[in-house]
Amino acid sequence: MDKLKMHTPNKADENYEKLEAMFPNAITETIDENGEVVRAIDKDVLMQEISCKVVEGREERYQFTWPDKKKSVLLANAPVAKTLRPCREESVEFDNTENLYIEGDNLEVLKLLQETYLGKIKMIYIDPPYNTGNDFVYEDDFSLTTEEYIANSGQLDEEGNRLVRNLDSNGRFHTDWLNMIYTRIRLSKDLLSDDGVIFISIDDNEIDNLSKVCSEIFGESNFVCKFIWKSKLGKVGTTSTISATHEYILCYAKKLEMLSFKMIRNETDGRKENLRQWGVADRREDRPSMFYPITIDNVSVLPIKDDGTEGRWRVGAEMAQTLLDEGVLELSEKNGKYNIYRKFPSGVSYTPYDTLLLENIGTTAKGAAMLKSLDLTKAFDFSKPVDLIKHFAYLCTNEDDIILDYFSGSATTAQAVLQLNVEDSGNRRFIMVQLPEETDVKSEAYKAGYKNICEIGKERIRRAIKKITEDNPDANFDGGFRVLKCDSSNMKDVYYNPTEYQSTLFNSLSDNIKEDRTSEDLLFQVMLDLGVELSSSIEETELLGKKVFNVANGFLIACFDENVSEDVVTEVAKKKPYYFVMRDNSMANDSVATNFDQLFATYSTDTIRKVL
Repeated sequence: MDKLKMHTPNKADENYEKLEAMFPNAITETIDENGEVVRAIDKDVLMQEISCKVVEGREERYQFTWPDKKKSVLLANAPVAKTLRPCREESVEFDNTENLYIEGDNLEVLKLLQETYLGKIKMIYIDPPYNTGNDFVYEDDFSLTTEEYIANSGQLDEEGNRLVRNLDSNGRFHTDWLNMIYTRIRLSKDLLSDDGVIFISIDDNEIDNLSKVCSEIFGESNFVCKFIWKSKLGKVGTTSTISATHEYILCYAKKLEMLSFKMIRNETDGRKENLRQWGVADRREDRPSMFYPITIDNVSVLPIKDDGTEGRWRVGAEMAQTLLDEGVLELSEKNGKYNIYRKFPSGVSYTPYDTLLLENIGTTAKGAAMLKSLDLTKAFDFSKPVDLIKHFAYLCTNEDDIILDYFSGSATTAQAVLQLNVEDSGNRRFIMVQLPEETDVKSEAYKAGYKNICEIGKERIRRAIKKITEDNPDANFDGGFRVLKCDSSNMKDVYYNPTEYQSTLFNSLSDNIKEDRTSEDLLFQVMLDLGVELSSSIEETELLGKKVFNVANGFLIACFDENVSEDVVTEVAKKKPYYFVMRDNSMANDSVATNFDQLFATYSTDTIRKVL
């Protein structure tokens, strides 16, 4: 049996392997600063491989860079030994829902989701910090642990908060924001399906830099558009003469050629249009080729007004004959005067939606009104309106798609997904990710009992579900969500680095799992490691006295109990799961270990067996 990794993949290793497969002649070795031989890429060879001319030394080129950019790439690729722990008591319909609410640092969570949701997310919407000079940015770990990095730079407050204000007086003002956003968008691309799309809310402070980041990560050819949203009403200005009432939503596709947006359906009951046209530029002398007789029912008509003014037809003679042949021209007589009309039949046409998002979408005031309707007044000052995100979800998703928001905030995206599902009977699933930022002790939210933003977000979803159910009593929709919390790995350090421990210590470390972790904790880390969706059905049963988890209708079966007998292994093998996972020290005796593979060879040769 293979041993599970129990950590996210090392993307640097994956990228190296891809380069090695494509350009084996560029693979080499070098000596690092410690005198050790390490793998390397011959940059000159690689440059020549992708160049159409001879490369001689360093040449100027177009590029977008900033201090620490290389470190942010390194950070995006580095693995994390973390896990997601289920929290049933804060969930709604835990066993019957496919929606997820995840608490934790979104960079760590995005890495944890890479195996399970690679290429599965249809739409990502995020509303990151705008870098206004007063908002917060995430402090990420480049060379030290997060705690060391913040502590050494004097940015750790008394409560140990990881978020710090990125003041515009900071010499690294744009750099810190770029390092934060680059790593997360880079990981986002891998999660999107080939026909997936990302929407990013932003304002004037960083729209230019964000566009460059997205063009580098997704490619300029996958730029879709820049929506302009009227976010405020009235005069809200940054100067005495200009009122800043709009924001942007930047939109990029994973693969533009596979992107499909819904369009506006237009129906017409038919209409008639006078074929004669008059005006300043529509006189006979202006368009002489458009002045000619049209004959219908033996009546010849010229484009002449009652007062004798000579005008023109809307179409040329050749087109007029075509319309006559098609029978769509009609002769009308009134008081001895004749007109010719063109008949347009009833039908359906489609036009694209506009990039200008005006008052019908709603402003931040509408977002605040929605929170008020849920009795969450003043919990958030600038919540996005539900209709804004629902509009994007309608444009690009189908009924079974997954929508991710990893700057969840007040969880507007979750409510938008729920409402859209009710409106079109869809079964879209949401994944919300939010760092449990502490609320200000002076804020209305704190006074109302919400100690962090996640508490507000989860309560908003609960109340939205209740309201939607009351307003739509006959609706059949997924009105629940599983709460998962990002935490350190379930495994002790010895699991990852056994060679670093003296053999005399192993007797005291016979169990490589942390004492405070449950079987369900282990199950979810196994699901992450094996790429099993975290919303999958989970059935807990007892098999010959042992607790057994059946995930996704037999796709994965796991048993983490001790003293597992041959009879238990036999019964599991008979169920023919795709995966079977157990602890490496849980077999009842040596006989079970000896016969383990033979039992599966007898009953289920295709089952992949793993241990932790």
